Amino acid sequence: MDAINLFMPDTVNSCRAFLRLPVTETSFLPPSAGVFISTDTMARPSDFTQELADLICERLAEGESLREICRDDDMPNKATVFRWLAAKQEFSDQYARAREEQAETLADEIVEIADEECTMVRSEKHPGVKADDDAGNLEVVFDSTAVARNRLRVDARKWVASKLKPKKYGDRVTNEHTGEVGLTIEIVKFSDASTATE
Repeated sequence: MDAINLFMPDTVNSCRAFLRLPVTETSFLPPSAGVFISTDTMARPSDFTQELADLICERLAEGESLREICRDDDMPNKATVFRWLAAKQEFSDQYARAREEQAETLADEIVEIADEECTMVRSEKHPGVKADDDAGNLEVVFDSTAVARNRLRVDARKWVASKLKPKKYGDRVTNEHTGEVGLTIEIVKFSDASTATE
């Protein structure tokens, strides 16, 4: 009966709950359902401001992905950022520069990964293992699995850097021609009479 009461009173609210959308103060969920739905809705910014553009570009240059940035509640949706890029040439140029700087950050991360002697992983991902520090991290000395994982991390960063800044980090492509080239040159001498009539 509770399940029926939970989803039957209002089809719109039940769809909103399923999609994890905020509902109004008149929530149809009883407290015993153990489901929390926030009733205070903070809208994401949709109007362009230079401060927001600067913050987005700064975080991009520091190595964060646009998807990661737009997950924050105080940041605009990805679609909004793409609309701004299409509408604002200055922001588009700033964004392109930030992406180029991101390639430099990725190159720095590649060196850091290659120089790691050990790595830290979350201890909660490994049941029964006690954390080595107060933050809940566990130090792991590299084995073949860790080496393969770091190779994947390096390769992913190299690939992205090569797409963001191809002149510097992209594969060098050279075209070389081997073999014979056939070339025929024909010399034509014009007579003085033909040039005089013109």
